[in-house]
Amino acid sequence: MFLPTTIEEARKLGWLEPVETECRTGSYPVASLTGLPAGAKRMGDKLDIILVTGDAYIDSSFIGVSVIGKVLVNAGYRVGIIAQPDVKSDKGISRLGEPELFWGVTAGSVDSMVANYTASKKHRRNDDFTPGGQNNQRPDRASIVYSNLIRKHFKNTKPIVLGGIEASLRRVAHYDYWSDSVRRSILFDAKADILVYGMGEPAVLELAHKLKTQPVIPAQAGIQNWQDIHGLCYISSEPQKEYILLPSYEDVKEDKTKFTEMFHTFYNNNDPITAKGLCQKQDTRYLIHNPPPENLTTKELDAIYELDYENEVHPYYLKQGKVNPVRTGRGAFGATTSNGVKALETIRFSITSHRGCYGECNFCSIAVHQGRTVISRSPESIIREAEKMVKSPGFKGYISDVGGPTANMYGIECAKKLKSGACGDKRCIYPEHCKTLKIDHSKQIELLRRLRQIDGVKKVFIGSGIRHDMVMEDAKYGLKYLAEVVEHHTSGQLKIAPEHTSDKVLEYMGKPNKDYLKRFKDEFYRLNKQFNKKQFLTYYLIAAHPGCAYEDMLELRKYTRQELKITPEQVQVFTPLPSTYSALMYYTGTDPLSGEQIFVEKGISGKERQKEAVTK
Repeated sequence: MFLPTTIEEARKLGWLEPVETECRTGSYPVASLTGLPAGAKRMGDKLDIILVTGDAYIDSSFIGVSVIGKVLVNAGYRVGIIAQPDVKSDKGISRLGEPELFWGVTAGSVDSMVANYTASKKHRRNDDFTPGGQNNQRPDRASIVYSNLIRKHFKNTKPIVLGGIEASLRRVAHYDYWSDSVRRSILFDAKADILVYGMGEPAVLELAHKLKTQPVIPAQAGIQNWQDIHGLCYISSEPQKEYILLPSYEDVKEDKTKFTEMFHTFYNNNDPITAKGLCQKQDTRYLIHNPPPENLTTKELDAIYELDYENEVHPYYLKQGKVNPVRTGRGAFGATTSNGVKALETIRFSITSHRGCYGECNFCSIAVHQGRTVISRSPESIIREAEKMVKSPGFKGYISDVGGPTANMYGIECAKKLKSGACGDKRCIYPEHCKTLKIDHSKQIELLRRLRQIDGVKKVFIGSGIRHDMVMEDAKYGLKYLAEVVEHHTSGQLKIAPEHTSDKVLEYMGKPNKDYLKRFKDEFYRLNKQFNKKQFLTYYLIAAHPGCAYEDMLELRKYTRQELKITPEQVQVFTPLPSTYSALMYYTGTDPLSGEQIFVEKGISGKERQKEAVTK
């Protein structure tokens, strides 16, 4: 079932007719939070929740707004969706009327400034999440624009709740590369009421329940019943006495040392087990940042991914003529593509096996958004999804990816972390692999073998990249895993991300040393020869990261030509993503741990020169 995008669609579902409708019993284990038991009856002429997104509406478990919508519907709420509304009129935003409980606003699957601009601050012409592929539908700072659009056309409306990766990365005072300034929490700039950070399912369910059971009252009249929900931020006239008080926005805007102090405290209070609440003065008011919710269990994660996703673009956009099929015929791995939304080609026949990443690369936003703890689905749940996929229209026998942020973290997590929380004084796999983390690829080997035995599956590919250092650290199963990948699960090329080869630059990136890369490369090509394959490695590299000078790129050039025997093509100019350690280094020009000054290339021409040192 698609979420309704028009009043007519909602009426066809029986949601807006003046008749009693029966709420569904959810299989999602947290459904008891809704307060809507099986058989409950209700009437209404409004949808409960309306979600607004900067992406085209693809109903897929890979699209955050679709997941949130389906979790809420499964729990008994009536949810509509407005995708890429026209920001110059009320035509789009008013299409579903006003919700009974709240508006949910997200910029989409990507921060809107990252989606709209390259690292050189040039406007991107293409958008993989927009019908037709032309980048002309998602506004800059989309969360702010959509929130203001709602305020403009619906006076004194229901609460506006921000979510998604743009909101997560910008939930406290943060450095913004595109304006080269420290900005307030996006909650203040958007004039929204609530911000849900992280993946969000438990917090959104609890919020919906509490808004249902206690109508919103003015803040000055008393504490709202939802203000204690973990995973939420909101604005208050007073700080929370038991929470950690961060340096104020005015202080961090003017003092880079205080900004660094603030960031350390923020980053170190994101573990569900150990985190304290935070508050930060941002004008005359305070941002209240509640601790994160508990990690989902495997059972809960299974239930989320086994909800009823259509794995298609919503027909509304086809009817409206927004989809221009710029590509037809055979897409990736034989899938027919005529929908014009490129992102669907990659995700339609892919499977998420886990969430979270303990790699904690300094330039990466995954740890801030998905968390530092890997939560894996059960093999049985993944097999069920694959068996369902085999029966879906257009499936030609090829599963294009089974993975997560890092494919080979599936089924591998530290027992100590799961019990006591992430360590405060060290990381799991940098600068060296912690012995407490038992790296064991056997679960993924078994999963891949079971998947390729499913009737109707010809090939299962790993498209999401692997940590080559983890493979080499697994003395018992690492090479067995790599042999499985080479023999059965590589589609011509395998992605790895060494990012650089200079020890100094790798240290600033939080990446392992290049010895792992050399050993992995040699084993990969040895196995290719053994299995009579002609595969190759694709190396993702970064230019102009803080601490990286032109001479470091010349060193990288020499290594890639002499040791890797390639001229790299996948070289990206570094982009300082909000709320990452690398963005902190870029802004302050210092090593955040030692306080020492480091070189930062800030000129566009200098950044491009670094890239060209390797690619030309």
